[in-house]
Amino acid sequence: MKNIQTLNLKTSKYIEFIDITSEVREYIQKQGLKEGIVIVYTPHTTAGITINENADPAVTMDIEEFIKRKVPHEGYFKHMEGNSPSHIMSSLFSASETFIVSNGELLLGTWQAIYFCEFDGPRQRKVYLKIIES
Repeated sequence: MKNIQTLNLKTSKYIEFIDITSEVREYIQKQGLKEGIVIVYTPHTTAGITINENADPAVTMDIEEFIKRKVPHEGYFKHMEGNSPSHIMSSLFSASETFIVSNGELLLGTWQAIYFCEFDGPRQRKVYLKIIES
């Protein structure tokens, strides 16, 4: 796939947030993108991509605790694989995010980071990165 980078991730927990910001920045530099956008996408129905604070690890811990409480494993789910809560969590997030690149730099806020969100781990996962030049 031309100009598409695949990140292969190995998650270690049922719910996990993995900061992939440095990998996205490396991809932008490697591609020589000066102006445009980069799309960050995961093809999994029990995972997601989100943007949030990276200065305090308690933020992702709080998000994890919140979604565990709001989407508990209950006996009333009918999905045969038994991971309906993981599908619901994924639906509350997004499978992709789009980022602006200007002057070769990823435009993020001071405390923002890009996270891969695992909701059905541990697993082997993929994230695709694609640039669109402007």
